[in-house]
Amino acid sequence: MIKDIINIELKDQSVEGLDIHIIKKYIVKTDRNESFLSSNLSILLIKSGRFKIKLKEIVQHLTAHDLLIIPKNSFCTLMEIEDKLQLYIITFSSDFAFKNTFRKELVDSFYFLVRKEPLRINLEDKDYLVLSMIYKLIYFVNKDSKNNGYINDLQRISFNLFLYELKIIYSKYTSGTMLNFSRKENLTIQFLTILSIHCRKQHQVKFYAGALFITPAYLSKIIKDTTGKTAKDFINEAVIIEAKVLLEDLQLTIFEISEELEFASVHNFSDFFKYHTSISPSQYRLNSIENFKNL
Repeated sequence: MIKDIINIELKDQSVEGLDIHIIKKYIVKTDRNESFLSSNLSILLIKSGRFKIKLKEIVQHLTAHDLLIIPKNSFCTLMEIEDKLQLYIITFSSDFAFKNTFRKELVDSFYFLVRKEPLRINLEDKDYLVLSMIYKLIYFVNKDSKNNGYINDLQRISFNLFLYELKIIYSKYTSGTMLNFSRKENLTIQFLTILSIHCRKQHQVKFYAGALFITPAYLSKIIKDTTGKTAKDFINEAVIIEAKVLLEDLQLTIFEISEELEFASVHNFSDFFKYHTSISPSQYRLNSIENFKNL
């Protein structure tokens, strides 16, 4: 079952890029010691029971209140699973996380997205209770979104809460010996941090490379190696995220928004927005108004 969930095709989900499960009774479908490669980043929270999994040659013995982060492209072997195993599993793409939660106060939690090594943390009772409640919230909001056919504000808020809680857990439980991030991973987070601050005004890779004292070509290579996307992809997506936020503020004109985002003209802004979203800024604003009425 875990193998199937971890390797689900996230693009085919009703909420593209996100899948979540609350497993109250685990059914063993994978043969013991069968190995597989994880297709997605997955974060597991154990409610009760025990199971043993080998990740990148390290055997993890998981029990109640354990949090396990399985990076994308991890080599996994399920070794032992108890019948009474209960757990929460969330899988999501970096695109989903970036597009729905890109805020400077949450960038630290993106370490979980770029980290290449598995991470296991045994949570204290209060931290487990908070995180399990957020899992349940995302689960029911996601279920509601499937019925409504669109991502609503509550879904963004719940996922923001999830990343924020991960950030707190990360800070509380990880020590200097556990971090072990590569130079590429650290540069990626530094890039995302600077991008979250300056994306409204700075749209060129050259600016961010200069801030990190590396060349644009080297920055693009690092980001591509770490995330599978280019630095320019992230910049464009960040500008679109900010544009959507501004378009949802009905007190701002589209001309004012284009100026705030440092576009040479409304025409340039409209062309950029439509190229990346397939709809015009005006249409996006109308759609947002309709979605708000349906909440």
